[in-house]
Amino acid sequence: MPGPLYATDKEPCIPVLFLDGHQEYLGWRDVLLHAHTIEDLALPLPPAASAALRLLVAFAARVTGLDDPEMPAGEWAAHRRALLKSPDGFDPDAVHRYFDAYTWNLFCRDRPFLQDPRLAVQCEERAGVNKLVFGRTEGNNLAWLTPHTDTDPQPVPTEQALWHLLIHHFYGAAGMWSVRTVNKQRISKAKAGPLRSTLSFHPLGRTLYETLLAGLPKPTGDWPGIVDYCPWEEPHLPDPLATPPSVTWPGRLLTGRSNHAVLLVPTPDGRHVTDAYLTWATKEKLPAADPFLIHHVDSSKPITERHTPHRADADRALWRDLDALLLTGDEDPGVQRPEAFTTLNDLPPDLRAQLRARVYGFDQDGKTENRTWYTALTPPIWPWTQEHDPSAAVWIAECRKEAEAIGELLEKVSKDAWRTITSSPGRAPKRLPAWTKHARTAYWPRAERVFWDLLSHPDRDARAAFAAEAVAVLRDVTRPAVAQHFRAARAVAQAVAELRRPPRPTRRRAS
Repeated sequence: MPGPLYATDKEPCIPVLFLDGHQEYLGWRDVLLHAHTIEDLALPLPPAASAALRLLVAFAARVTGLDDPEMPAGEWAAHRRALLKSPDGFDPDAVHRYFDAYTWNLFCRDRPFLQDPRLAVQCEERAGVNKLVFGRTEGNNLAWLTPHTDTDPQPVPTEQALWHLLIHHFYGAAGMWSVRTVNKQRISKAKAGPLRSTLSFHPLGRTLYETLLAGLPKPTGDWPGIVDYCPWEEPHLPDPLATPPSVTWPGRLLTGRSNHAVLLVPTPDGRHVTDAYLTWATKEKLPAADPFLIHHVDSSKPITERHTPHRADADRALWRDLDALLLTGDEDPGVQRPEAFTTLNDLPPDLRAQLRARVYGFDQDGKTENRTWYTALTPPIWPWTQEHDPSAAVWIAECRKEAEAIGELLEKVSKDAWRTITSSPGRAPKRLPAWTKHARTAYWPRAERVFWDLLSHPDRDARAAFAAEAVAVLRDVTRPAVAQHFRAARAVAQAVAELRRPPRPTRRRAS
């Protein structure tokens, strides 16, 4: 008997927002066919949207021929510009040829999409649908925010199961999972997903068609001369004990670095998922610099360990990372902007002028804890890039650095003032002082307003502007204590004086 069918290239599983304002669910195939009339993805889970964009960019590379690693850089850029001038989007024949060539059924017996059918035999037990769905309570954990329990697991609609399947592949946790036996080796430990705890930046055009083409990083010539495959294109299921093939461009780089293996268990009609197998997929991690992440670079480390992705932090405002998108590596060698942003100059001028950046963050620790996910959108960033307006890019970086410096100083002086009136001399408080907590919370929103105002006034003193806000914040936070205690008033006065004090000039060495 044939199993249930859920062909993700045709089933309505990816929500999108059209240019006329209406939303609709489409399959992968129709998303590409209508990309020129779609404004953006409308996935409600930011990490799922981040993963889906990587798959869609890989699709776009395949159907346009921009996945040719032998194509010269100039020819590649010219081909992309020609495609961006097309008012009709992707070639429908090329789209249909590509999707007709592979299996997209989530419940295919032999090659279920982005899954491993061998888990039904190799795993000793299932993980449960609550383990599959991010945000649900599972195991012995208390149900604080959701009614879901393992004693009464509720099925999840299949389109939502697909979203969580994507999240596990890209943001999955490290640690102990279901035991998987391969060649008599019983292993249960998995490595973290390649995007875990990261902040992902994507160039955003006026349509999804522009977004996918603008977000495709061009080949650098660093990829080994072997055939590039996406997971659904691989001729055979991978050997989990073997050394994984080298990362190649663009398929394996964008879609083929998962460390997790998943197998969904559907209802008979395929409309819901009732259970899942979740375990490890490979014993070795595939290091690569993801083209949508900001990386911190440490040249003193081995080449495979030099790049550290910028971590997602829900408490950190997006504007504090804006200069990392605008500056080239020459200006700040310790920070490397996403590779996808290095080819903005090759785009048509009308697109560059309106290009924004979509940001997806998943605030997690490095192993198992998931805190929160979020998304944000920048204003058009092209006019500020170093290639277009070097002085504007440098000014933005200077403003951000002054904001950070004053923020750090505010934390220091508020801690010192608190210690002066509440602790013995020289004894540091065990917890973060209340003044520091409240000052940090109040400072950054006010600093953001100052930051955007400074962009239009490059003649102002940025440090003095942020210091004024820090002083106002500190006075607001400490006002009740100052009214009651003379020692508090003197400690706050000293803190204010330190915030207003100009920085000491850097002493230069004689050459």
